[in-house]
Amino acid sequence: MTTFASDNHSGAHPEVLAALAAAGTGHQVSYGRDAFTARLQDVFREHFGDAAQTYPVLNGTGANVVALQAACDRWGAVVCADTAHIHVDECGAPEKVAGLKLLAVPATNGKIKIADVRREAWGFDDEHRARPQAVSLAQSTELGTVYTPAEIRAIADLAHEHGMLLHLDGARLANAAAHLGVPLRAFTTDAGVDVLSFGGTKNGMVLGEAVVVLNPALNRGMDYLRKSSMQLISKMRFVSAQFLAMFEDDLWLRSATHANAMATRLADQVRDLPGVTIPHPVQANAVFIRLPEPALAELHAQFTFHDWPTGEARWMTSFDTTPEDVDALAKATRAALTR
Repeated sequence: MTTFASDNHSGAHPEVLAALAAAGTGHQVSYGRDAFTARLQDVFREHFGDAAQTYPVLNGTGANVVALQAACDRWGAVVCADTAHIHVDECGAPEKVAGLKLLAVPATNGKIKIADVRREAWGFDDEHRARPQAVSLAQSTELGTVYTPAEIRAIADLAHEHGMLLHLDGARLANAAAHLGVPLRAFTTDAGVDVLSFGGTKNGMVLGEAVVVLNPALNRGMDYLRKSSMQLISKMRFVSAQFLAMFEDDLWLRSATHANAMATRLADQVRDLPGVTIPHPVQANAVFIRLPEPALAELHAQFTFHDWPTGEARWMTSFDTTPEDVDALAKATRAALTR
């Protein structure tokens, strides 16, 4: 059965698996004091700037929790979209583990605007209110849309004006870069981002993400935050080696570009069919679609995908989605709508 449920359902890229096998020979010092992790620092600095400090972790929720703890005090609050992964899909981890208050604001196509941030940027000296200390954006967003560098810069400037920091949840940062066609630093370092997570699992790695600190002030205590948040990996070389493989010959970008192209191909084949609505721009590797219920039920019998609480279905593509996979779903959709 072909799956369009999540890019987490995909396998691992053969080049990543080869890198894992190569890293599995011999001994290396544990807990990040290995040659692979040392090299990884240099690679990330090539893409994010000389001040970047990279902390490999196990998963995306852990990356967000560690990054937000670095950006906030224990009495802090984080402004985020009401669709944000940290708000909807992380089982309250930012609240439970980091002890942070999330200030969720309405999002349009998954994106928040300057006015949304400004509305929550108050009460900094009010002990009765959790102090807003960070803004968190998902790039690309949970609805498959992408912030432009200018949009990120505007939010960063407002956040910094009020003494707040800007965090990017970059579980699909590679897909955003592929859509924008600009270097990673153009919409991160150069746009005023202070700390971000860089996703690997959804883009062809077996497991592993990275927290990338761009504001040097946030490095203080990061080693302790990562350990106390249960994200310090003893055999860290196996995460670092995967990232090194991803950046070799721009595999990260090639994989994300392919996933995005498959989503665009899928949307283009079905958007004009009768009864179909695609409510959000298709910019990364997600297609959100509204279909008549009978057609939706028929497609569920043939393909795996998720239904959203808002009445939409979500079709995700990945680095290993083939044109044949896409064409099969599009053909089945046309058939289901004509019965």
